[in-house]
Amino acid sequence: MTTPLTLGFSPCPNDTFMFYPLVHGLVDTRGISYKERLEDVETLNQLALRGELDVTKVSYHALGHIRDEYALLHSGSALGRGCGPLLVAKEHIDPTDLRDRTIAVPGRFTTALLLLRLFDPTLKNFLVMPFNEIMDAVLSGNADAGVIIHESRFTYQGFGLHKILDLGEWWERESGLPIPLGGIVAKRSMGADTIAAIENALRDGVTYSRANPASAAHYIHEHAQEMDEEVCSAHIGLYVNDFSNDLGEEGIRAIKCLMERAEKAGIIPVTTAPLFS
Repeated sequence: MTTPLTLGFSPCPNDTFMFYPLVHGLVDTRGISYKERLEDVETLNQLALRGELDVTKVSYHALGHIRDEYALLHSGSALGRGCGPLLVAKEHIDPTDLRDRTIAVPGRFTTALLLLRLFDPTLKNFLVMPFNEIMDAVLSGNADAGVIIHESRFTYQGFGLHKILDLGEWWERESGLPIPLGGIVAKRSMGADTIAAIENALRDGVTYSRANPASAAHYIHEHAQEMDEEVCSAHIGLYVNDFSNDLGEEGIRAIKCLMERAEKAGIIPVTTAPLFS
């Protein structure tokens, strides 16, 4: 028996929904077994930066820093339209008035922070914290504004917060492309054949879950931060789409555009490594 590959993904409903068939053998795994590790996305980013996982979900911001060591998979991405991070505050603030204010962000290597820095390179006062603590930080006054992701975009209004900027909408206007949020990467050292086998098995798993949406319900709720059924369903519906099965030409263009803009802004290093294996 071969040693299981370490597989990292978040406990968010879109990830548990997509990975459930793969880690529970409901699809052909091509002879590969996995040892799952569920962590918040910024922890996964940090683990990938240290090269500690064989296969993992990462933010596309983090991908910009690990392209020499990891190859992107065509399947498993969170990428689309109308699904970007939201900048929220307790009161209506013009985004141009944020330059001297403190902004809570869900991690230094999240795509949320990358988009915010691309939107306004002069912003500097970032307070890094777990994504599920950001709304409380804004409500308590510890941060003047916060960038929310995941389930929070479905619940922030119930806490009395106001959206002051949709970074996904901004990106779509600027680029004309969908927003790449997170993708699945695999260590290049495993070789192209193994990476292709992982990618094909993951694609089969995404297809299975989309065809059998109730199959992973118990697994999703076991790990989800937000237990409300309606919120979980909305989360999956927003972040799991055709791009999750396969990035396709448009998805690849969007990722390359984001990488190029981040390189030009000096946010990620320039590399000659190919995006895929």
